[in-house]
Amino acid sequence: MCVALRSAVAGLSLLLFACSSPKESAVPPARPAPQALWGDMKPVVSVKELMRDMIDPASDYIFDAVKTVTTRSGTVEKMPKTDEDWQKIQVGAVTIAEGVYLLKVPRPFAPPGDENNSSGPDPTELSPAQIKAKLEHDPVLWNAKIEALRNVGLEVLEIVKTKNTSELWEASYNLDQACESCHMQYWYPGDKALLEKVDRQLRELFEQPSPGATPRKP
Repeated sequence: MCVALRSAVAGLSLLLFACSSPKESAVPPARPAPQALWGDMKPVVSVKELMRDMIDPASDYIFDAVKTVTTRSGTVEKMPKTDEDWQKIQVGAVTIAEGVYLLKVPRPFAPPGDENNSSGPDPTELSPAQIKAKLEHDPVLWNAKIEALRNVGLEVLEIVKTKNTSELWEASYNLDQACESCHMQYWYPGDKALLEKVDRQLRELFEQPSPGATPRKP
């Protein structure tokens, strides 16, 4: 009897344990935390190199697409004619629209040891330290310059869809103005009065309005 009783108790204990144990399907396994796809962006080159090796070559796809060439035989207007011509323009516009945002990633303004043409009397260029001081003094203006250039890239992308050559002429002019406005502020000295006027308009356009203020219209 004792043996049978112990066997019965042991069997009952096993049954109760099995019933009380959670089923695997009732509690799904914990999922691993999703892996972060984007971390802090680390620059590879300086602003000077980024402009030289990416932004400037991309802008040439647009500048070279519509221009007037004067030769001994006369004046010829160059315009895009084939799908390949328009594809090059699109490459330039995409590179500008996307690539210019890399200027928002903190990076040196010039390679180590490169001080631009900033030495001597009446230097023609600002030093990296001077450029950095300008950015830190007015970051809104820096971002406004970036947005102005990006907007031209977006403008050209829309023109590529319709292949409107006359609008491409205007966009090429807008691109030149956006580039020169930025260069005059952060690269070489220019017409101070004109620069202040353009910068004031850009700052008003892109600066975030204070709470309760009426948003500015472009």
